[in-house]
Amino acid sequence: MKSLEQHLINYALYHRDKRNIATHFVGVPLIVFAVVWMTFLPFGMFDLVQVTLSACLILLASIYYLYLSPTLGSWMIGFLLLCQVAANYAFESVSRAGIDVIWFYVTGLALFVVGWVIQFIGHYFEGKKPAFADDLMGLLIGPLFVMMELLNKVGCFRALEQRINSEAGPYRP
Repeated sequence: MKSLEQHLINYALYHRDKRNIATHFVGVPLIVFAVVWMTFLPFGMFDLVQVTLSACLILLASIYYLYLSPTLGSWMIGFLLLCQVAANYAFESVSRAGIDVIWFYVTGLALFVVGWVIQFIGHYFEGKKPAFADDLMGLLIGPLFVMMELLNKVGCFRALEQRINSEAGPYRP
């Protein structure tokens, strides 16, 4: 299994243009939120906790993220749980308002499409296809890459960023 650094280097090879990375700060979180939203399919209760497909997927992704990096994984878990809470709130609001639940999922799909449009605009600037086109792991690593880039902005993971940049090459303006 690849290490966190290997995954991030591979992902970084597709993301050297600063405009592309900037679009990822909006597009990737929007896509992740939309996936949580669209997979918010309640299928039971466990000790007063509603079990959803999204919660199960978050659990699996969280285990993988923690395996790659306990610190970065913890940040990702925080973001994923925030998405889950927001999706739950939206789902309950739609239900209480008497709106057909299909509109909840249509809204999630719309968020998903908007997120991908933003991504493809970024990759137009990059001049390269998205990383997942060559490796589906890019779909899991993308959010981790964005989280790392965001945390780099506040001084975290500097050594890791330097190693990634030495392998992937410098950023392009």
